[in-house]
Amino acid sequence: MLNWMKTRQWIISLSLAILALVVIVGMTLTYEPPQAPEDPRPVKDKLKPTPVVDETPLKTAQVLAAIASTPPEQELDHEAQKVADHEVDLAFSDALRNAAAQTPPITPETKELFARQARMDAAVKADQDLIAHLTKQLSSAPDKQKDSIQDQIDVAKAQLELDQDEQDDAKEDIQRAGADPQAKIQKLLNSHEASHTAAQSGQIQFVPVDIQATNLLGQFRAWSSLRDHQAQLAQARQAALDKAGRLSTRHKTLEEQVNAEKNDRDAAKQQAAGFAQQGKGDKQSSKKAASDAMVSLKHFSDDQRNLADLDKRIQDEQQLAEIYGNWQSILSVQQRKVLFGILRSLLLILLIALVLYLFDVALNRFLDETHHERTRLHTLRVVIRFALQVIAVLLAAFVVFGAPSQTPTILGLAGAGLTVAMKDFVVAFFGWFVLMGRNGMRVGDWVEIDGVAGQVVEINLLRTVLLETGNWTDTGHPTGRKVAFVNSFAIEGHFFNFSTVGQWLWDEVQITVPAAQSPYPIVEGIQKLVQKETAENVRAAEQEWSRAASGYHVHATSAAPAVNVRPTDSGTEVRVRYITRASERSATRTKLYQALVGMLHIQEDSPNPASAEK
Repeated sequence: MLNWMKTRQWIISLSLAILALVVIVGMTLTYEPPQAPEDPRPVKDKLKPTPVVDETPLKTAQVLAAIASTPPEQELDHEAQKVADHEVDLAFSDALRNAAAQTPPITPETKELFARQARMDAAVKADQDLIAHLTKQLSSAPDKQKDSIQDQIDVAKAQLELDQDEQDDAKEDIQRAGADPQAKIQKLLNSHEASHTAAQSGQIQFVPVDIQATNLLGQFRAWSSLRDHQAQLAQARQAALDKAGRLSTRHKTLEEQVNAEKNDRDAAKQQAAGFAQQGKGDKQSSKKAASDAMVSLKHFSDDQRNLADLDKRIQDEQQLAEIYGNWQSILSVQQRKVLFGILRSLLLILLIALVLYLFDVALNRFLDETHHERTRLHTLRVVIRFALQVIAVLLAAFVVFGAPSQTPTILGLAGAGLTVAMKDFVVAFFGWFVLMGRNGMRVGDWVEIDGVAGQVVEINLLRTVLLETGNWTDTGHPTGRKVAFVNSFAIEGHFFNFSTVGQWLWDEVQITVPAAQSPYPIVEGIQKLVQKETAENVRAAEQEWSRAASGYHVHATSAAPAVNVRPTDSGTEVRVRYITRASERSATRTKLYQALVGMLHIQEDSPNPASAEK
């Protein structure tokens, strides 16, 4: 069994040591010295954001600004916003160009809406011309006509305001019917520019990440935050790559379309060159040819611009993916640093557990080799183990949660509060040390605590248990009841220990000499008899008392028996006090009584000298 215990101790120790070694290896693999991030690539100047067609790239960069907690990250996010803004501007320009080239289908409803807008445009222009004419006329009119002309101008302005309201309503109706997509896109563009300007004026709320945390809890929070940031960046990078792929597909399709229209484009160029060289011809046919040439050239020009913009947008999306990749690299370095801190904290906890376990093993071996009372050793082992566990838990708590900023103040207030709240517990705990001292008590001692006498059967950290016996002047036999006392009595009260030096106590026997007998020979015989029977106990008690009193510079008392004689009506009362061990009290008394009865019987049988003389 002993070999198995030693083997188990070796297994546990080696396991803890191996875990600590694994953590050290992990720290070595994750350690990386601080490195400066690579300078981001230069990009074009920042333009006004116009996320009309697809505002996801810019919005993503703006959202990621909240996780840029370090200057390198903020620089990368600033660059990402510039690139995303440029890409969105290009997308919006393409949308406006395509919307201008589209001719919505004409229906009776849209035809009526356009006719209404044309009427309102004409009415507004007429009002503006009238106001300009009246204003010019007012400057040169005589004084008596100026008031009339001013009234006409005021009426014309009111009419202009009404016509402009109807003009705006007509435009809104056309946009709602989808007959003017370019106006609708322009309206959305203006709204986005206003919202983007408002967003620029606000402050970004950064999400702090404490990568310098020294406690395990803070390190785990930092690692979790960095992991979430990595996921967001990975998602943004993948979205940029996906959009670059979609734009590449659109570019390929448009390029194939442009290549397919190469002959038509060359023909349109030749037609335009021939039209420019014509000197004379039918005016109407020339006007139609010029209009057709302009439409064809504008169509081919828009296709070339769209191709160029798609190339730029693809490059912007690829650059966004590269920026997010660089950002991920910075976060990876931070994650490795935080992971190194986590492993270091775990190593400290493992080392604390290993040291505690090895110290406990060494303590057990040391106490097993000492030759002291088993119960006392067990209690001492429990106390030391408990203290070590408390210290280990506190150290582990500091590793996990970190030391408080005001450690002395907090510890002082906490100690004072615990002392007040747990006064009885603290006094009982320290009372155990008093009982374990030189003048305390041990298991098996005969003691008296708060008027209760008995034999000590248990002494633990907080209480002492007695097996109750009768009063010392009685028989002293156990009553069968166990009485428990909180150890605070050792400090706040007092106790009697009858087992400190051999469990000695004073006892007495009493006999009565009849009046017809002379008491002197009987008293002398009793004294000699008691001295003979208690001589060994007297010698042992005086030696023990002398050793016990020598440390306090006092003289020990004598243990010799004493005889007291007192006359009574029925004769002479003789009391003899003698020393005896508590465990031998009854036997010694019985033995003395038997000897005294025999001596008195002999005295009765012998002739009385006084009566013989008479």
